[in-house]
Amino acid sequence: MRKRLFALLLAACALTTLVGCGQTKERAASGELVLRVANCEEYIDLGDWDEDEAIELEDGTVIFGENSLVDDFETWYEETYGQKIRVEYSTYGTNEELYNQMSLGDVFDVVCPSEYMIMKLMKEGRLVPLSDEFFNEDTEENYYSRYASDYIKGVFTDLNMGGETISKYAGCYMWGTLGIVYNPELVEEGDADHYAFLKNPTYSKRVTMKDSIRDSYFAGLAIRNESDLQTPEFIAQEDYREELSERMNDTSVETVQEVEDILSDMRTNAYSLETDSGKADLVTGKVVASLQWSGDAVYTMDQAEEDGVELAYSVPEECTNLWFDGWVMMKNGIAQDARKQQAAEAFINFLSRPDNAVRNMYYIGYTSPIAGDADNNLVYQYLDYNYGAEEDEEDVVDYDLSYFFGEDADNTITAPASQMNRQLFTQYPPEDVLHRSVVMRYFEGDANDRIAQMWTNIRCFDLQKLFQ
Repeated sequence: MRKRLFALLLAACALTTLVGCGQTKERAASGELVLRVANCEEYIDLGDWDEDEAIELEDGTVIFGENSLVDDFETWYEETYGQKIRVEYSTYGTNEELYNQMSLGDVFDVVCPSEYMIMKLMKEGRLVPLSDEFFNEDTEENYYSRYASDYIKGVFTDLNMGGETISKYAGCYMWGTLGIVYNPELVEEGDADHYAFLKNPTYSKRVTMKDSIRDSYFAGLAIRNESDLQTPEFIAQEDYREELSERMNDTSVETVQEVEDILSDMRTNAYSLETDSGKADLVTGKVVASLQWSGDAVYTMDQAEEDGVELAYSVPEECTNLWFDGWVMMKNGIAQDARKQQAAEAFINFLSRPDNAVRNMYYIGYTSPIAGDADNNLVYQYLDYNYGAEEDEEDVVDYDLSYFFGEDADNTITAPASQMNRQLFTQYPPEDVLHRSVVMRYFEGDANDRIAQMWTNIRCFDLQKLFQ
């Protein structure tokens, strides 16, 4: 019965795909260019801001989201390139859901997966490289190449798959860290500075962990290696970053088994596995802490603040996962169509324009890679607008962001000292945090199978062992 149902679903998907292709060809024949874009849910400014949400920056620039950025792109593209365009915009919940949609026949031109999924798509030969023109900083509309932080560009260039750099195929959209959001009134000082906090029985059923195989595996690896990662000898190694990356990407049989045992304890201790509900549970007080991506952490702190609750964000001392989401072009969608590739790259660039980067950061809480430059410092102004101290404040710190904005630009914000474990720290971690950060690689072959089975055991409370 289930096989028959699956066959019917496949047929329905195929029919839907064919209908979609027919509509696209019809519109293209009428002179309207169609761009099929897929992005995570609630991961772009949808507009419809209230009037009091208008952001007025120091230089007089007013940023306001009246329409969605998708609609604004359609208008901008026609005004800039003289070609009508229609964006067919759809969403998905996780990277794996996106991959499954494409495996079942959904065709997209531009998608926005995380770094490990980008590596997987690169390995499978499914991506179109960005054009040479995309990287031409003399072209005014090439906002990504002109305004993305050199730090982010450098990390993207260092990420490789099969001998090719990710930066050849992807433009970064958002980036951040993995950490713990917690209520400092209900959590003992220092407890949230370590991932092992999540399996501390003192907080039984008062913490949440991620319903995400990679993020939870990362936390388990950090607990497994906790004592070694913090020794002066390990930290002082000349190749510390490389050694840290090896430890935090270990997928050997022995390691996976040990991490499974750790995650079993965490799962028993946790209130829930979640991908979205942890934010609300923190605000309402159901839990006192939650393993969170930095962007969701900012959103959670903002929401809690409205209810008079002050939450904090900790990046555990062992290390953190430095993650990236990036826009890539799918080979089966672009299909050697030069017009469509130009429109896809224009879409990436439009979202990289500094005012649009600010709109996105305000709307979704995540951190754009866009830094701007001396002639366009809207992103820096926005940070100062959000987090800069009042003139008469006394308990302040100078927060150096030269690694992100550059030595020649505005790069230091005088902020309230309380921001050192709150939104500013969360969105733009200091260099010492980034020094102990690791990008998780794409898991291949047997390693991927081992970790997938381990995660099935965790999510199902390892029923096989239960009945042994």
